[in-house]
Amino acid sequence: MRSRNGDHYFSRRLCSIILFYSLTLSASEYLISYRYVVKDAILYNESLIVSHAMKKCNGIAYEPLKLENNGSKNLSQIISANHDIFIGYIHKLGLDVQHNEETINAQNKSTTVLTLRTKCFKVDFNDNFAKIAPLK
Repeated sequence: MRSRNGDHYFSRRLCSIILFYSLTLSASEYLISYRYVVKDAILYNESLIVSHAMKKCNGIAYEPLKLENNGSKNLSQIISANHDIFIGYIHKLGLDVQHNEETINAQNKSTTVLTLRTKCFKVDFNDNFAKIAPLK
């Protein structure tokens, strides 16, 4: 629509609003869980599960992490390429720790399990990086 002086303010405003909301809605949501098991001071099992969220997650994104990306849209590949950085980031978010120790016939056995319960993350992909932020 034109204003009285002939400019297309309404059209520009409408296009900018549509563009802005399409960019903010393009972020994908993923469910990520992590489990790390140590038995007798030896790594027994480590599992990282990444899956696309089937329904919209509610919450506010906080503490984003930027991981280098080579143009891929596959979050599992991006995380595996930056494994150490991502695992350090998950440890800062907070993990549940379960420790069990027993001594039988002077032999000590211990098991420690670190778990990040399934948490929803908002992920924005770019050509050079992927921005990952957990939802609170």
